[in-house]
Amino acid sequence: MQTVGMLVPPLLRPRSLAGQLFAVQAVLIAAVVAGYALFTYVSDRSQAEEAATRQALAVAVTVADSPSVREAIHTPKPTKRLQPYATEVQNHAGVDFVTIMNYHGIRWTHPSPEQVGRKFVGHIEAAQQGRTITETYTGTLGPSVRAVTPIMENGEVIGLVSAGIKVQAISDRVQDQLTALVGVAAGALALGGVGTYVVNARLRRHTHNMNAAELSNMHDYHQAALHAVREGLLMLDGQYRVALINDGARELLGVTEEVVGRSVADLGLPTPLTGALLSSEPRVDEVLLTAERVLVVNTSPVSGGQRRGTVVTLRDVTELQSLMGELNSERGFTQALRSQAHEAANRLHTVVSLIELGRADEAVDFATAELELAQALTDQVVAAVSEPVLAALLLGKAAQANERGVELVVSDDSRIDDGLLPESLPARDLVTVLGNLIDNAVDAAQGSVGARVTVMAHTDDSVLVLKVADTGAGVDPAHAELVFERGFTTKPSGPNGRGLGLALVRQVVRRHEGTLTVSEAAGGGAEFEVCLPLRTGNDSAGAAAQPTDRSAVPSAAPGGDRS
Repeated sequence: MQTVGMLVPPLLRPRSLAGQLFAVQAVLIAAVVAGYALFTYVSDRSQAEEAATRQALAVAVTVADSPSVREAIHTPKPTKRLQPYATEVQNHAGVDFVTIMNYHGIRWTHPSPEQVGRKFVGHIEAAQQGRTITETYTGTLGPSVRAVTPIMENGEVIGLVSAGIKVQAISDRVQDQLTALVGVAAGALALGGVGTYVVNARLRRHTHNMNAAELSNMHDYHQAALHAVREGLLMLDGQYRVALINDGARELLGVTEEVVGRSVADLGLPTPLTGALLSSEPRVDEVLLTAERVLVVNTSPVSGGQRRGTVVTLRDVTELQSLMGELNSERGFTQALRSQAHEAANRLHTVVSLIELGRADEAVDFATAELELAQALTDQVVAAVSEPVLAALLLGKAAQANERGVELVVSDDSRIDDGLLPESLPARDLVTVLGNLIDNAVDAAQGSVGARVTVMAHTDDSVLVLKVADTGAGVDPAHAELVFERGFTTKPSGPNGRGLGLALVRQVVRRHEGTLTVSEAAGGGAEFEVCLPLRTGNDSAGAAAQPTDRSAVPSAAPGGDRS
C-alpha cells in the first residue's frame, strides 16, 4: 500500500506544458495522417471501381463486335468455339470472367465449365433491348463489377456478352495501394513526432518542465510581488531595453509614460545613472542622484551561457542621506564643543595659576579678553543672521573651522531676520546647502596662507542669497561644470565616498527652482553663490514640481566635490 501511495502522486501530477503540447501535436499529426489515408483509400477505391467498370465495358463491347463471335453463334455448338475464345480474352484482358450467352441469357461460356448451359445471373433486360449496361452484382463468382452488352447482327440482338471483375480483386488492388500509403503515413507521423519532440524538448528547457497551471501561478505570484515590493525593480533585456518595471521604480526614476521596450538611454535619466544601467559590470550599493532623490543602485547581469539582461534594484535614501548630513553636523558640533571644553579648561587653569601667583589683575584681564573674543563672534553671527537654524549652523561651523586652522567670517552685509524664511524652505534644506558649501570651502582653504572662509547671507527681492568664498586654490575653469557631478573630487584620496556634498547642494537648489553658480573669489579661491526664491502662500505649490534649472550648471545628474 505504501508503494502504491508513493506512485500515485507522480501519476496524478499534471503533464508539463511541453508534454501537453507534444501530446496535442502528436494527436494532431496522427489525425491529419489518418484523415488523409481514409480520404485516399475512399478515393482510390472509387477510382478503382470506375477503372474496373471501364475495363469490363471495353472487353464486353470488343467481344460483342468480334465477327468470329457472331459466326460461332450460328454454328450447331457455339460453346465449342466460344469457350476457348472467351478464356483467351479473359486471360489477356485482365478480367475475371467473359460470359457469352444467347438472347435468353443461357450461357455458352463461363470460367467454370459446369455453369455452361445455365441461365446468366444478373440483369439482361436492357441488353435484350439493344442497350449496354454496367452494374455491381453478386453472381456465381461472388460480387463483381460487370458490363452487359448485346451482340447485334442486321439490327437484331442475336446474343449477349458480359465481362466483369470481381470486387475482391478490386479490393486487393486498393489494399496494395493502402499498404504503401500507410507506410508513407507512418513515416510522416514518425518524422512529425521526432520534430515535435525536438521542439518540445527545447520548450521544456525554457519552461523548466513546468505545466500550464504552475506557469499561471508563477505569473500571478510574480505580478503580486512586483507591485508589493516598495523598492524599485527594473529588468533590462540583452539590448538594454526595459523588459519590466514596477511601480516603485517608476516613482524613483520619475517615469510616468510607458517605457517597456524602450532603451534606458532614451528615458532621459541623469547621465551617471544611465551609465550605471548600461554598464556590463555589476554595481553594488552605488549611490547615484536624480534631480530630486538620492538612490542606492545595485545591478546584476542575468546570464545563461550568454548575457541575457540585467536586474536592477533601486533604494531611496534621500531622507537617510539628509539625516546623515545632519548627524555629521552634530558630530562636528560635538567635537568642536569637546575641543572648546579642553581649551576652556586650559584657560581656566591659566586664570587659577595667575591668581595663585598673586597676579589677580592679569588673571582678570586674561579672562575678560577670552570672553570678549568668544562673545564678539557670537554677537557678530547673531547680529547678521537672527534666523536660529542658520545662526547655530554658522557658530558650529566656525568652531569646526577654527579647529582646522581656518577662520570663518560672516560678512558685514549679511542680514536674515528671524521668521523671514517661509515653510516652503525647510531648515533641513538650508543645513544641507550652507553646511556642505562651508565644509567644501574649509577643505579648500585648509593649509593655504591666511586660510579664511567668508559667508554672506541676505535676502534680495524675495530671494535668499547665500555666498561662500574661500582662499583655496580655486576652481579650474575646465572643471566649472564637473565640480557639481556626483563623484568628482580633486582630493588625493579619490572619489570613493567623496564627491557628494556639492551634488546634494545642487539637488536641493533644483528642487526649489533656484540657481547655483561658481566663480573666482575676489581674493582668489572660489566663490559659490546660491539663490533660492522665498515663496509664500500659493506660490509654494509648484516647489515640488519638476524644476527648471536657470543656472549655468550642467543638466547631467548631480554629484561631486571640487576640493
